[in-house]
Amino acid sequence: MIDWLQHSTGGLLTLAVVSIAVLLLLIIKFKVEPFIALIVVALLVALLAGVPVETLVGSAQKASDSLLEKGFGSILGHIAAIIGLGTLLGAILEASGGAQVLMDKLMHAFGEKKAPVAIGLAGLIFGVPVFFDIGIFVLAPLVYVAAKRSGKSIVLFSMPLLAGLSVMHAFMPPHPGPVAAAGLLGVSLGWIIIMGLAVALPSWFVGGVLYAYWIGKRINVPVPDEMLAAAELAREDNGDREPPSLGLVLSIIGLPLVLILAGTFGSILLTKGTQLYSVATFFGTPAVALTISVLLAFWLLGFRRGMTREKVAEMSAASLKPVAMILLVVGAGGFFGAVLAATGIGKTLATELSGIGLPVIALAYVISCVIRIAQGSATVAIVTTAGIVAPVLADLNYSQPQLALVVMAIASGSIIASHVNDGGFWIVSRYFGLSVKETLQSWTVLETILSVVGFVVAAVLSLVV
Repeated sequence: MIDWLQHSTGGLLTLAVVSIAVLLLLIIKFKVEPFIALIVVALLVALLAGVPVETLVGSAQKASDSLLEKGFGSILGHIAAIIGLGTLLGAILEASGGAQVLMDKLMHAFGEKKAPVAIGLAGLIFGVPVFFDIGIFVLAPLVYVAAKRSGKSIVLFSMPLLAGLSVMHAFMPPHPGPVAAAGLLGVSLGWIIIMGLAVALPSWFVGGVLYAYWIGKRINVPVPDEMLAAAELAREDNGDREPPSLGLVLSIIGLPLVLILAGTFGSILLTKGTQLYSVATFFGTPAVALTISVLLAFWLLGFRRGMTREKVAEMSAASLKPVAMILLVVGAGGFFGAVLAATGIGKTLATELSGIGLPVIALAYVISCVIRIAQGSATVAIVTTAGIVAPVLADLNYSQPQLALVVMAIASGSIIASHVNDGGFWIVSRYFGLSVKETLQSWTVLETILSVVGFVVAAVLSLVV
C-alpha cells in the first residue's frame, strides 16, 4: 500500500485528494485552526509519500535546510514585512479621520442621488490600505447616516461599500491574499497591482453599482436607531480634531502603489546596472515603498496633527495583533506547497490536469472556489490553491502578466459565495442589521458576482497578454 502511494500516479493523486479532504475535515468538522491543520496534513502527506525525516524537518546540525523551514521561510520572507507595513498604513489613515474626509468629499461631489456610488468609491479607495473588516468598522457609521437621510434601504448604501472593500481586499496588495499568492507563484507585486486594478474595477461596477441598485430596491431594511447613535458618537469622537486634507489622504494611499509600479516598469524600460535603474529598483521594492509611506503617514497624519508618540505606538501595536494569525496561515500554506512539490504530487497533478485540457487559469479558479465554499476562509483557499497549481505552472514558462492573471483567478475563487461558515458573512449581517436570509440574498450574491466577473475579466485578459 505504501509503495503504491509513493511510486504510482494513482497513489500520488489519491494522496493529493485525501490530503485536501482531511484538511477540510479538520477545519470544518473539528474546528482546528487552519495553520495547525495545514502543518499536520503537510507532515502526514510527506511521511506517507516517503520524504526522509531529515529532508522534512532537518537535523540538529542542518534544521535550516528542512522543508519545514524552507516552506515557511520562503513565503514569510516575501510577505511578512509587506502585510505588516500595509496594516500600519491603514491604521494611521483610520485613526486620523482620513475615511471621514474621503467620504464627505465624495458625497459632496456626487450629491444625494448618487450617494451609493460615492460610498462605493470611498470603499474602493479606502480599501487599498485597510483590511476588509476594519473598513466596515470605520465606514459603516457613515453609511447609516446617508441611508437615514435618504429614507431608503440600508442595503442600497452598504452593498457598494462592501463591493469596494471586498475587491480591494481580494485583488490588491498589500492585502494578504494577493501578496501570498504572488509570493507562492513568484509574481512581481507591480504586475499584481496592474492586473488587480484591471479585474477589481469592472467587478466593483457590476456588483457594487448595477447589482447594488437592483437589490437595494428589493430588500427594504431601515437603519436601526442604535446604529444611528453609534454613528453620531463616532462623529463626536473626531469632532475636536482638524481633519486632514483629501489630497493628503489620497497621496498617502497612492504613494506606495506609484513607487511599486515605477519599480516594475523601471525594470523593463531602464538599462540594468545604471544608477537610474538602481534607484527605481530600490524605491519600487514593496517593503521600501510601504516603509516610506508609513513614515510619512506617521508624521503628516499623526505627529504633526497632535498625536503623541504613546498614542501612535499603542495604535500600531493594536493594529498588528490580527496580522499574526494571517502570517501563520500563509506560512503553513507555504510549507504545504513545498511538501506537494517535494513528494512529486505537484508534478503528477500537473501531468494529469494538463491532460484534461482545462486551462490553468480556469483550473485555479475552480479549485479555489471549492476550497472557499467548503471552509469559508479566503486566505486558506488562496494559499492551498496556489500550492496546488504552482507545480502546474513550473514547466509552462508563463510571463509575469500571465502569472498575475492566474493569481487574480485564485483570488476571484477565494471570495465566491460567502455564507454562514465565513466570518465576513456575520460581520455584514451584524453591522447592517440584516437577517440571515437578507444577508444571503444581498451579500452572498454580491460576493458571487464579484467572483465570477473577476474570473471572466482575468480569463479574457489571459487571451491577449
